[in-house]
Amino acid sequence: MNRTSIEWTETTWNPVRGCSRVSEGCRYCYAERMAARFSGPGLPYEGLAAMTPSGPRWTGEVVCVEELLLEPLTWKQPRLVFVNSMSDLFHENVPFDFLHRAFEVMRGAHWHTFQVLTKRSQRLRKLGSHMPWSDSIWMGVSVEDERNSFRIDDLRATPAKVRFLSLEPLLGPLPNLDLGTIDWVIVGGESGPGARPMDFTWVRDIRDQCQGAGIPFFFKQWGTVANNPDRTDRTSKRNGGAAKGGRMLDGRTWDEMPRPSSPVQPGIGS
Repeated sequence: MNRTSIEWTETTWNPVRGCSRVSEGCRYCYAERMAARFSGPGLPYEGLAAMTPSGPRWTGEVVCVEELLLEPLTWKQPRLVFVNSMSDLFHENVPFDFLHRAFEVMRGAHWHTFQVLTKRSQRLRKLGSHMPWSDSIWMGVSVEDERNSFRIDDLRATPAKVRFLSLEPLLGPLPNLDLGTIDWVIVGGESGPGARPMDFTWVRDIRDQCQGAGIPFFFKQWGTVANNPDRTDRTSKRNGGAAKGGRMLDGRTWDEMPRPSSPVQPGIGS
C-alpha cells in the first residue's frame, strides 16, 4: 500500500515512472528530486532521473510499469487514489494503449475514487473523449500562473464527472479564474529547496472566488513560513514542520472537497 502524506488524498498509484519538465511549476518538482535519489543501478528510477551540476533532472525517459497496472483492483477497501504522483499519466511518451488500459482499471475498480492530475492538458483534450470514463474518475489540471490558465479550458472539454484544479505551486495571482463546470480547487505554495514566494493575497482572492461560485476550496500549505501571514499558526509544526509553513488561512484550515462517488473521505479508507 502506498500511503501518502498529501493532504487531499490517501493512497498513490504510480503505473508510470519518469517525466520531463513542461513549465515553471516543474522547476523544483518534488518527484524529480525523489526520483534522482532512487536512480542508481537496480533502483526503480534507474535511467529516468539523475543528479546533475544544476540539480536533479528528469532524463525524459518514461517507463510503463505493467506489474503495477492492476494494483488498485487488489485493494478491497475504498480509498482516494492519487494517480501518478511521481509522473504524468498524460505524458507524451505514455502509449495510448497503456493510457487506455489504466482508465479501464480505474473504471473496473469503481469502489475507489481516482484523482488524475496533469500539466499536459492539450493531450488530455485530444485523447479524453477516447477514454472509458466513470463517475469515480476525477480529472484535474495543474495551473501555477495565468500563462497556464489555458489548461482549464482543456480540462473543461473532457467528459470527466468531477473536474478539479491544483493551483500549486502557486507562482502568481489568478484574479479572473473561469470556474464554470469546475468542481474543486486546491491551492498550495512551493516548498523545499529554492521555494519561490507566494503572496497571501493571491490565496485569499482564490478562496473568495471559490466561495462566490460555491466551489469547494482546499488549502494545502503555505509552502514556507515566510509565506504565512499568521505567526501563531498552530499547524506550522505539522505535515513536514516549518518546511511547509502551515495550513491555516484567516484563522482556520480549509479542507473542502467535492462529494465522492464512493464512500471515501481522507483518513477513512484502510
